Amino acid sequence: MASWQEFQRHAPELGETARRLMDGYPHKVLATLRADGSPRVSGTETSVRDGELWTGSMPGAVKAADLRRDPRMAIHVTSRAPDPDDPSSWEGDLKLSGRAVEITDPGALAAFDLPDAGSHLFRIELAEVVWTRVRGNELVITAWGEGAGVREFRRK
Repeated sequence: MASWQEFQRHAPELGETARRLMDGYPHKVLATLRADGSPRVSGTETSVRDGELWTGSMPGAVKAADLRRDPRMAIHVTSRAPDPDDPSSWEGDLKLSGRAVEITDPGALAAFDLPDAGSHLFRIELAEVVWTRVRGNELVITAWGEGAGVREFRRK
């Protein structure tokens, strides 16, 4: 797994785009796994700080319980719909996957000024980042995977 900083070092152009989309659309969808293995999606916000990607939750949130039990997760960043007459105007969707590591150190938690006592803080370790968009008459997918580097796929 890679930190945000490591991902950006290995995929600088995709990293810039990912950061722009993440900063531009603060409300994201977090996918976690329930105890029975079925998926759960929840709203979340993220931030990049000190070369790491972070997310959190309110005290006792079910998404935090999911991540404590099974750290595998995915985040989906959606963007505005394109002009119907110009599909290429769509900024695209960003998907990140990896695992969430809960931070419990009181000093580290204090540095984040969390809104509620007992709030959860997770550092995201990345396994994959994928940006999907439309260019002309093609669907363009740029993907970075740990150990695989950056790849681009085009589909008509």
